[in-house]
Amino acid sequence: MEKKTKTAKKKFYVTTAIDYPNAEPHVGHAYQKIVADIIARWHKLIGEDVFFLTGTDEHGKKIQEVAEKAGKTPRQLVDENAEKFKTAWRALNVVPNRFIRTTDKDHEKLVQDMIKKCNDNGDIYKGTYEGLYCVGCEAYLTEKDLVDGKCPLHNRPLEVIKEESYFFRLSKYTDFLLDLYKEHPEFVLPDARRNEMINRVKEGLKDLSISRTSFDWGIPFPLDKNHITYVWFDALFNYLTGAGEDQEFWPANLHLLGKDNGWFHAVYWPAFLKSAGYKLPKTVFVHGFLSFNGQKISKSLGNAISPIILVDKYGADTVRYFVARNFAFAEGNDGDFSEKALIERHNNELANKLGNLVSRVSALAEKYGIEEKSGIELLSKKTRDSVEKYFESYEIDKALNEIFTYIDKANQYAQEKKPWEGGDKKVIYELAFAIKNIAILLSPFMPETCDKISKVFNFKIDYKEIDKPLKVSEIKKAEILFTKIEIEKDDISLKDSVKIEKVNKPSKQSKVEGIATMADMIKYDDFAKLDLRVGTIKSAEDLEGADKLWKLTVDLGSEIGDRTILAGIKKWYPKEELVGKQIIVIVNLEPRKMKGSESQGMLLAASNTDETKVILLSPEKGIENGSKVM
Repeated sequence: MEKKTKTAKKKFYVTTAIDYPNAEPHVGHAYQKIVADIIARWHKLIGEDVFFLTGTDEHGKKIQEVAEKAGKTPRQLVDENAEKFKTAWRALNVVPNRFIRTTDKDHEKLVQDMIKKCNDNGDIYKGTYEGLYCVGCEAYLTEKDLVDGKCPLHNRPLEVIKEESYFFRLSKYTDFLLDLYKEHPEFVLPDARRNEMINRVKEGLKDLSISRTSFDWGIPFPLDKNHITYVWFDALFNYLTGAGEDQEFWPANLHLLGKDNGWFHAVYWPAFLKSAGYKLPKTVFVHGFLSFNGQKISKSLGNAISPIILVDKYGADTVRYFVARNFAFAEGNDGDFSEKALIERHNNELANKLGNLVSRVSALAEKYGIEEKSGIELLSKKTRDSVEKYFESYEIDKALNEIFTYIDKANQYAQEKKPWEGGDKKVIYELAFAIKNIAILLSPFMPETCDKISKVFNFKIDYKEIDKPLKVSEIKKAEILFTKIEIEKDDISLKDSVKIEKVNKPSKQSKVEGIATMADMIKYDDFAKLDLRVGTIKSAEDLEGADKLWKLTVDLGSEIGDRTILAGIKKWYPKEELVGKQIIVIVNLEPRKMKGSESQGMLLAASNTDETKVILLSPEKGIENGSKVM
């Protein structure tokens, strides 16, 4: 009887640049690693055999100089800082299959073997090199590369170095490289980066110095004991080392790297591989740099913020979401990591849209239960196909936008069907089914959040589960997924010029919105100037461009009449629950414009410290509209 063979999974191998551990990791490093992790998780989700590699580049003159200044050996420095990079990636839920270090023994052996293979191919010879060397780049530069006589990336003078060296015949591969770019345009992406490489290669390539004698922190050069290996010949081969002892994952599908590394990967790397007799990777993707809050990331500026600090402030999934949503990665342009923009996306998209949908539907499921409905199509094939297509072209921001467009549709569907009015179990099931599919597609971006959602609605994060019915079972209301992040601001203006004296920062007790949030304490006479009235909400409408505001029309009795109040209570109150509800309103506030509409007062509400529960303050029954609150 013939034995059935198991079909091998399609392999996907993604790598990042390996970072210099001469300093601690910052948000610029994190950007690339988060994107790589998202791409790796996506390919794993769709059933591929994935290998994700990142690590540290630990040799070279720069490492040796920093160690000497710190009073450490190079080994001590790289051991300490490599752990800091590992810790940072763990905090961000970046999970590589291997964290490679170029001081690893298997890597050192492979590099020496590659030098021998290139030499056997006639591509290495001995000579003398003299040129301008940037220690920061670990590379020789030409006069035309400089700005005001300095390296444009590191803003430091260059060293004139003359030393005996072994050379790689890079010039021999000029035609090979130009043919590669023409026949396989996907080898360098985006297009602008490939065109840049073509133009530079056409200017002519010089042979490359691949050994050093002026310092000793590096892999011994196997052809001459007096030399060590040039750090870029060493570092690039980490991708081959990482592919496994028998290179089972080689060639790589995707190398992700910043634009400062583009030349080395698009020119040196394919030439080295061709000389040594190895297949070439499919794509070298060159992305842009990040600034932070509008400034270039720099230790000297004090803004090289640690990813761990960002996670402590905002949470790993919020940082991952922001990085993926806010930057058009596939275009390869620079971007700015703005904390203000991050907070806005966290509050408006994660808390108001995703968080509110999960909270509302899980609460309805707990209250009314759910009933399976066949033939539902809340997740259209178009949505799934679009997400797949965008991942294929590395347009991860567009993939994420497609998912959130569907979240908007689910929220809209809930508003149309109003399952909270009649407890329609089939509608609740449809919404829960949609949440399942959303969470599965969203899981590469926000693994922690999606894992929590899957536990609430009892499903597995598995791409095959998208088309399967949701298991009908008991569901409990979900915990709040995203607590809103408050931005300190003075957003209250009293018509009678009430003087507010701030004594301390607000206490962490429950607060009354509109009064206790203004300050810890105001004078008794000042408080007496507030005009508090009883009113009844006549209508509640959406406000264009506002995710958290309801536009309320409030009847405040014959003396005052109707007032329009813009209230940020959308997260806690569907508009159907507001109509007919009596509330308390501050009526002598100066009108305030928001989103093109005027708010003519402020309602009062009480909340707990983390705003997971908000309740509108109401008088006892029998009080007429317009009555004063004493």
